[in-house]
Amino acid sequence: MVAGSPITLLQRETAVRYGTVPDALGAISVGPEQYALVGDEFLMRTKDGLAFHYRKGQGVTVELGAQADPADEGLYLNGSVYAAAASINGFYPLHASAIAIGGQVVAFTGPAGAGKSTLIAELGRRGYPMVCDDTLILSTPAAGPIRALPGHKRLKLTASAFELTGAAQQERVAQTIEKHYAIPAAGTITHILPLTALFLLAEGRQAAVEPVRGGACLRALQDDHYTQGLFLAANRPDRAERFAQLARLAGAIRIYRFVRPHDARTFSANIDLLEEHLHEFEGADAAPAKTRETSL
Repeated sequence: MVAGSPITLLQRETAVRYGTVPDALGAISVGPEQYALVGDEFLMRTKDGLAFHYRKGQGVTVELGAQADPADEGLYLNGSVYAAAASINGFYPLHASAIAIGGQVVAFTGPAGAGKSTLIAELGRRGYPMVCDDTLILSTPAAGPIRALPGHKRLKLTASAFELTGAAQQERVAQTIEKHYAIPAAGTITHILPLTALFLLAEGRQAAVEPVRGGACLRALQDDHYTQGLFLAANRPDRAERFAQLARLAGAIRIYRFVRPHDARTFSANIDLLEEHLHEFEGADAAPAKTRETSL
């Protein structure tokens, strides 16, 4: 069980210092492009000489290789290292991007390239603040609502996504990544909110929003993203415990499938359709009034 403020706890647990990291965790050696999670520790090395060691209660140690791109350090700290620390501390990482609406969080999940970040950028232009991009950290108590922590990553977009959404472009993410950081048009949420819905992004010829029910909900939550691997390695649930985890999450939120063609010509109309369904989550604490702009 996670005690105290989840935000404060993770800020403390992911505080960074620089030094030398070990070559192994116990008997498990970790070489370039490898990682290991054992007990309350996580160790990872990149092919370019960056190394990260997290130990619960002691924060993160970063070792800088001579050939490392400084921009990569933040990507790993906010990606694998953060997800590992969150998992070790009892949080649930979900491969999803999310917005806030009506005092609640609506998230969107799908494989890499499904358009999560582009969708968040466009919804931001329509007035929905960003909660997170790419990784959603959840607090999942045994009772009560599933709560979403504010994001720890910056919004990243491809050139085509900037064209579609008109987002404000910032610096390039890294030398090896063909993306730039972007400013969320409606800002970002900095406090914890309950998670109310999850949309599964899928490609299809006709745009549609469909409810997902029954066993399909459990299957939809079994993502093969590295974040789930880290969570399972940190918590090692048996089959019954894993089923209970998924059932708890599926029973606490509504799950939908958002199908749409990957076609720039229909992009705005597709988001119009999605937004019609988002209205059901609006309430007294809704986000600021949305502007109905047309996609570029």
